[in-house]
Amino acid sequence: MTRSDVTPLPTAAIADAAVRLQIDVPCGPSTMRMLGAGHPVAGPALPVTHEGSVDAFLAVIDGADPGSVLVVDNRGRDDEACVGDLIALEAQRAGLAAIVIWGRHRDTAQLRQIGLPIVSCGAHPYGPRRAPATSDVRRSARLGDVPVTADDLVVLDQDGVLVVGPDRREELLELAASIRDTEAAQADRMREGTSLREQLRYAEYRERQRLQPGLTLREHLRDIGGAVET
Repeated sequence: MTRSDVTPLPTAAIADAAVRLQIDVPCGPSTMRMLGAGHPVAGPALPVTHEGSVDAFLAVIDGADPGSVLVVDNRGRDDEACVGDLIALEAQRAGLAAIVIWGRHRDTAQLRQIGLPIVSCGAHPYGPRRAPATSDVRRSARLGDVPVTADDLVVLDQDGVLVVGPDRREELLELAASIRDTEAAQADRMREGTSLREQLRYAEYRERQRLQPGLTLREHLRDIGGAVET
């Protein structure tokens, strides 16, 4: 996967597309939150497991493709931070797009100044106080129960983190872009004075539903080319 494959779409649009296409797109734990820029970020996964030392981070950053997303597995520990300002700055200078941490960060003020999008389980003042478990570099990661490999695309924004596998990815992202554009156009028309009910022909839907009690709003929207998921 190259950088040209990466499309920074909102996670909500990708999730809606996954539902429509019945594709499994796992979501990182809901306890993870984004620090910094709120716009969507997407990039090839650069997974690594933290073993108590930053050595592993430097090893995977060295030679990483620009635009990649560093995915750090610290097993969700809440007794230490595993990424701080120096690793974030090193990742940024190497051209990485973001850092996703199944664990905690520190140096929050400095991280905000650096501006690299970071998702983590929150802050903690202590770094690791344990001896490194091993000097081996494990180029794999999990976000909770979600495995992440170098074949995956990682998408993150203020709503969460999605791990998009290679299967049917182009189809998924194409539909997600269509959903994003459709809903943006609907929002523009609402600001111009046309209500959502008018756009979705809601009165027509209620009449159709009277004649077809099993008809759902989602089916009606598919028929008229609309989109609204929440």
